[in-house]
Amino acid sequence: MTIMDDSPAALLLEHEAELDLATPPGTAERAAELAELRAEVLRGPGERATEAQHAKGKLTARERIDLLFDPGTFTEVEGLRRHRATGFGLEHKRPHTDGVVTGWGLVDGRQVFVYAHDFRIFGGALGEAHAQKIQKIMDMAAATGCPIVGLCDGAGARIQEGVTALAGYGGIFSRNVRNSGVIPQISVMLGPCAGGAAYSPALTDFVLMVRGTSQMFITGPDVVQAVTGEAITQNGLGGADVHASVSGAAHAAYDDEESCLLDLRYLLSLLPANNRELPPAEPAADPVDRRCDALLQLVPADPGRAYDMRAVLREICDDGEFFEVHENWAGNVICALTRLGGQVTGIVANQPAVLAGVLDIHASEKAARFVQLCDAFNIPLVTLVDVPGFLPGVDQEHGGVIRHGAKLLYAYCNATVPRVSVVLRKAYGGAYIVMDSRSIGTDLALAWPTNEIAVMGAEGAANVVFRRQIAASDEPEVTRERLVKQYKDELMHPYYAAERGLVDDVIDPADTRSRLIGALAMLRTKAAPLPSRKHGNQPQ
Repeated sequence: MTIMDDSPAALLLEHEAELDLATPPGTAERAAELAELRAEVLRGPGERATEAQHAKGKLTARERIDLLFDPGTFTEVEGLRRHRATGFGLEHKRPHTDGVVTGWGLVDGRQVFVYAHDFRIFGGALGEAHAQKIQKIMDMAAATGCPIVGLCDGAGARIQEGVTALAGYGGIFSRNVRNSGVIPQISVMLGPCAGGAAYSPALTDFVLMVRGTSQMFITGPDVVQAVTGEAITQNGLGGADVHASVSGAAHAAYDDEESCLLDLRYLLSLLPANNRELPPAEPAADPVDRRCDALLQLVPADPGRAYDMRAVLREICDDGEFFEVHENWAGNVICALTRLGGQVTGIVANQPAVLAGVLDIHASEKAARFVQLCDAFNIPLVTLVDVPGFLPGVDQEHGGVIRHGAKLLYAYCNATVPRVSVVLRKAYGGAYIVMDSRSIGTDLALAWPTNEIAVMGAEGAANVVFRRQIAASDEPEVTRERLVKQYKDELMHPYYAAERGLVDDVIDPADTRSRLIGALAMLRTKAAPLPSRKHGNQPQ
């Protein structure tokens, strides 16, 4: 006789036996599934999409990340993220990453965060999930005090997601502003960037572009032609060379992505992780006390003769190396990051080879923003002065040279980092004051024995001061020459400013490098607190 067990447990066992249920996957099986999923994510949307990207002369997002970071150091965040939008077929197309790769890694051993648009997925267009990933990595960079790099290759807002996508950009812009002057922000343009999306790069500290493949514009060529009748290509409207030499929206342009990303690594090596740190120092292989005798021949004593200021920089900088910002825009002033004695230094210098080194609207804007950058990130400033004044002309005056020149004046006066200026030759009028003179707060003012510091050049000054005497003379030209010489001897000799305490020392040009390094070493512990205020109202 069989005894039946009608307990719930027995009935459940009997039911499972009947259904022959499979054993749930174990941890090892789940791990294998995860590995397969990650491999799928890394492969991306497929070979055809990758080939199409390469056919345009562009690398994929992950190839770019591999070039940026030290090998094997990149860690991805939210690689499995997918959008949750519906409509217009989006619910049937939900690729992992949602078209942007985010994470962190090491560049020369220092931590850097990144987001990289993947053009192979939705053309890199920004949707809600895509934006949230970028916002998250920006917040992580700010919280940890590390630089953030955007590798931009996207088609703008994802139209199918409507206003949600636009709101995503707003969140990015607000973080750009909040992080400004706190952590370095660098935008690398490696594809199209149109419409409102272009404002994020404009809010960052540096914008690098690649010729032929990257463009930035608010309204594209089709809209421009429809509204104005002007026919123009994408590169002609907003290509790398346009922004690097005409608009000033790009700080540098490169022929290919590899050289661009290599230079990006160099740029990062010159920047601190955040505004609470000093820029990274390196042991100086170039002797600190190296004399620069070549400067005695490179710079003509005649203030009217041109020369290339870059040759001066190559003489005084460590190993002759420097990273020039806006090299092809506003060439009458040079702005560069370099090292002096192993310490990162920002250099602002007039360029006599372009427009005689005068200051104008664009040069003032360029130098002002560079001074602000250096001050924000604790980079000391060296100013090399050889300036005949501000560029005269109706276009300059109507274009607002007064307010633009005031930007440079404001930037220098507001800067609390160590500041050293050197007058090489001429320094005339208001431009002399603006180029970090003693009167606006430079910590140490030096000059070469070829310096001429005055309200204006001797010729112009004599024409004004001695106008009546020259007009009344029987030999006006002879009188003019005599009075010009008299003016130079009395008011423009090399030691006039030094005698009045407006120059701390007149130095041998060959000693420029060693004197600068010594001055900056002395000033390294400088403390110059600003007045208590929310912020100033700088000229616009």
